[in-house]
Amino acid sequence: MLIRLFLASCLALAALPAAATPPDQILKAELLPGWREGGRHIAALRLKLAPGWKTYWRSPGEAGIPPEFDWSGSRNVSGVRMHWPVPHVFSLNGMQTIGYRDEVVLPFEVETRDAREPVRLRARVDLGVCRDICVPAEFEVDGELAATGAPDPIISAALRSRPETGREAGVGRVACRVDPIDDGLRLTAELDLPATGGAEVVVMEPGTPAIWTSEAVTSRQGARLVAVSDMVGPDGVPFALDRSAVTLTVLGDRRAVEIRGCPAP
Repeated sequence: MLIRLFLASCLALAALPAAATPPDQILKAELLPGWREGGRHIAALRLKLAPGWKTYWRSPGEAGIPPEFDWSGSRNVSGVRMHWPVPHVFSLNGMQTIGYRDEVVLPFEVETRDAREPVRLRARVDLGVCRDICVPAEFEVDGELAATGAPDPIISAALRSRPETGREAGVGRVACRVDPIDDGLRLTAELDLPATGGAEVVVMEPGTPAIWTSEAVTSRQGARLVAVSDMVGPDGVPFALDRSAVTLTVLGDRRAVEIRGCPAP
């Protein structure tokens, strides 16, 4: 298994103390080969970050760099699905970012074309890493996933650390109102959800990266949580929102909840 890390282009943008740090001391990536379950193979990427450095969640916030994964060079793969442990909320230069510090294990499921054969995994991963500033990093993964293997407790723990589903968290009514604005739309979501602790953050994902989404403004009235966010498409005009593609994630101090779909009131 081979992982090659490229950080030279971004180190030129960083502050001098960062530029003096070799790339493999900022970010180390390891492929955990995992195990096979029928036609699926469960594996993971383990990322270790130097002290003070962070990387980003799938929806990184307005100041973050979204992670990208290109699996097209792989063999015996028909699809890959990432799983995301509960992230942390950070403040960077007055802006909210969402991600991970120190170490994170990112599980993923590989849908195999032939469950009896190994998977040849060739992937390019583009991440943002952040300390005083945020910069891009890239690495390549080249390894084989055998058609056997035993469950890995590290991967299993990462899978358990995902946000609860709406059903698991006891979410009641979910109602989303869509109002047009000059350059897009405003989404107001009302959730019947017991408090998750602290200053709750709601992340609204429209289901396509082409749509820019503002940091949500949240308020709570007892067991009802309200979040409002503006969404702007590439054309800068009001557009039709696919409600079934929307994901709402509530991040609190005690728990996190992920809700799929955003039905009308």
